[in-house]
Amino acid sequence: MPRDLTKTLTYLCLHLTVSFTVAYVMTGSLALAGGIALVEPCINAVAFWFHERAWKRFDAASANADRGSAAIAARALHPV
Repeated sequence: MPRDLTKTLTYLCLHLTVSFTVAYVMTGSLALAGGIALVEPCINAVAFWFHERAWKRFDAASANADRGSAAIAARALHPV
């Protein structure tokens, strides 16, 4: 099994265990804790997708701003 997949699966197990334990301690219900432990990672995955998209837009905007600054600096150093 590739190392990345192994790390992903072990992290998933850790995440589910922590989610279940926290939910169980807070609610005292095995059923509710199990539901929270299963639903929360799915919602987190969707949130992470939007988070990544936002960062890609931010990176693209930063790259465009950097190119614009470089063009302004080039014109200042070498006027036409």
